[in-house]
Amino acid sequence: MRKDLLTNTMQPKKELVRVVVNQEKEISVDPTGKKPGRGAYVSLNPEAINDAKAKKVLDKSLGTKVPDAFYEELFAYVDHQKARKELFGE
Repeated sequence: MRKDLLTNTMQPKKELVRVVVNQEKEISVDPTGKKPGRGAYVSLNPEAINDAKAKKVLDKSLGTKVPDAFYEELFAYVDHQKARKELFGE
């Protein structure tokens, strides 16, 4: 179980995606959950990503400025994963 940064609820790890910032302050999506660096888990809910962008939730959690382009990348990734899950199940 991991805490979803956006909804503040505990959820199974496989229902979340990890966002990580490394030592060089590069932010990326970590689908494996194994990249080194400070991480935060977000749910596979595209609407929550838009809320996070508006409230700068990831900026506060990761301790660095998250560019708008990354939020767009994260939204696309989450939307794709949600669609895959609906199509293929687990």
